[in-house]
Amino acid sequence: MSDILFHYHRVNPTTWFYLSSLLTIALFFKFNRLLSIRNLDLVGLILLAPGILAVEYGGYKASVTDQQLGFVWIFAVSAALLTRMLCDSMMVRRPMLEPNLSTGGLLFLGAALLVFLLANVISTRPQRDDVAGAATAARLEARDAEVDVDQLARLGPGYPLLFLLPQISTQRIFFAPDPSAVPADPGEAGRRMVNETTARVMAIASQLAIVAGMVFVGWRHFENARLGIAAAVLYLLLPYTATMTGRVDHVLPGALVIWAIAAYRRPVVAGVLIGLAIGTIYYPVFLLPLWCSFYWERGVRRFALGVAVALACLVVALWFTSPDTTVLLGQLRQMFGWIFPSEVSLEGFWALPSQDPVFRLPVLAGFVALMATLAIWPTPKNLGTLLSCTAVVLLGSQFWKAHNGGLFMAWYLPVLLLVVFRPNLENRVAVLMLSPEWFPRRRAA
Repeated sequence: MSDILFHYHRVNPTTWFYLSSLLTIALFFKFNRLLSIRNLDLVGLILLAPGILAVEYGGYKASVTDQQLGFVWIFAVSAALLTRMLCDSMMVRRPMLEPNLSTGGLLFLGAALLVFLLANVISTRPQRDDVAGAATAARLEARDAEVDVDQLARLGPGYPLLFLLPQISTQRIFFAPDPSAVPADPGEAGRRMVNETTARVMAIASQLAIVAGMVFVGWRHFENARLGIAAAVLYLLLPYTATMTGRVDHVLPGALVIWAIAAYRRPVVAGVLIGLAIGTIYYPVFLLPLWCSFYWERGVRRFALGVAVALACLVVALWFTSPDTTVLLGQLRQMFGWIFPSEVSLEGFWALPSQDPVFRLPVLAGFVALMATLAIWPTPKNLGTLLSCTAVVLLGSQFWKAHNGGLFMAWYLPVLLLVVFRPNLENRVAVLMLSPEWFPRRRAA
């Protein structure tokens, strides 16, 4: 951006935290209703940023104390947001609390923020630690390389080809020099350039999809486009979005989930999108009981068919890229997360010396119990409960995720923001909103 805007310097993440927090309060805080739920939601969203900054600062300074403080802060705020989402279904009265800015002003601000965020993705070069995971995952891509049986334990479950893409962290407190920016091998340099370009394109497309999906949900399902625009602008304002704009493993699953919600009236399409999210990063598999419960009275077979078709397409793609059966089985094992919790190589909160990994198992058990409860209660489920419970499941998975759990906020933030701005949706139930036919006919005028 410095080539276009004279003397432009990228805003430091800490500085952006202060500026975005003030702007968020000015745009969305209800000064005439200080004790409203909207104001509490804004405070919780703003408080996520100090934890992210503490984790990054602790990682750069090799300070275990600072990292632990950051993760504990994130988990405490996340627990408060999870409780808020669990209670959302009981909030029947939902007064219309619109933003403090007009629709035109929100559109202009959102477009400006989006341009600057995407420009940061284009202009940022991955650092040395950003390409470490991609270098590890390249063993499965090389047909002449030995299969890495420990890749699932070190990188976590997910689509193997996705791990080939480098991370692009667009905002950092510290930027360390990258001695491997220009690989000595021309072939390696070409492959790295292709992977970096692919990562940038996918990150930009995913961010655009998230913003467009939130606006579409507000216009189509909330019947108020201004609410969708407000949720999208608040998403773009969050310090987390500025920091993790280029992380494909963060934003791609979030984009797929938000468009699955946007297409909830088409169970096959929603199932395909949820299936792609499951194949991409595995953890949305825990949404299946909730979504099947929503479609149980009508549409569950169509939804299941869509999930199965998406997963089958991803498996076929892996089959074409695998040199032999052994590599294919290794890739399928990583895609579907076939590993015991005790065999995972921990990173983040559960890897800190002060934390005993054995306590991760009861947290996982509690999450499974929560997931099963949400499949049964509340019933029948409407679009409002589907939104809040989806945010609960994706947010709850962060507490036991072995690889930097708590930092993958783009999985649930778009859905959570729609819950914050949503109106009353009690009449949006599957039996009323879905057609009983596989191919609905166009109604006569």
